[in-house]
Amino acid sequence: MGTKAWLLSSALLLAAPHVAYSAQNSQSTKHKPAVSRISAAVHLQHAVQPNQHVASAKKAAGRYRGISCVPYARQITGMAVAGNAWQWWGNSAGIYARGERPEAGSILNFRANGRMRMGHVAVVTRVVNAREVLIEHANWAGGGISRDVAVVDVSEANNWSAVRVELGRGGVYGSVYPTYGFIYNRPDTGVVMASAIRPAPLPAINAAPADLRPAAERGWRAVEEVAEAPRVTRRIDMRVTGSAR
Repeated sequence: MGTKAWLLSSALLLAAPHVAYSAQNSQSTKHKPAVSRISAAVHLQHAVQPNQHVASAKKAAGRYRGISCVPYARQITGMAVAGNAWQWWGNSAGIYARGERPEAGSILNFRANGRMRMGHVAVVTRVVNAREVLIEHANWAGGGISRDVAVVDVSEANNWSAVRVELGRGGVYGSVYPTYGFIYNRPDTGVVMASAIRPAPLPAINAAPADLRPAAERGWRAVEEVAEAPRVTRRIDMRVTGSAR
């Protein structure tokens, strides 16, 4: 009798781990649907994220729609220049290098004129040749952001002191705008980047609707025409005075 009891208790002890394992396994099986629901929620969250990114992009585009040229140039270049656009050239002295030669990443600084009292700044994204660059800027015509816009240098000396900006994408350019030059995103060393020694030929484009430069800067021919004195015709008095006797 004692031997049977010992065998029975041993059998129960050996079976206990299997019973515990089965109970644990059964308990895990009960939680599987919950884990599946969590996983499904995570997958759903990742599936929604692309739409959220699109919404964020649209929101950012909305912010840029009303932005002016100065804060936009600061934001995409990181250049901290104070003042309105026409003040950037003077305010960047001693901080950022300046010059007459275009470089990708530099800022083309427009002077104030009759149409732009505050001046303008645009970021150069690509140098096409000695007379043409591509820019991106804000609030030029109709507001908003404009990218891959062509700008050509129409100065006689090829020093980028006078430019014309492409209108749309039809190869038509607008009026002549006076500029200061380029502000580079590097420290000012006191050396001004000069333009090419030998000027490139002037671009063959449509006639300018207007020249917004001061009269004294409107090209050599224009200056000669303005400075030309009016022709004076002298009259000779043929009247005879006194008696003809």
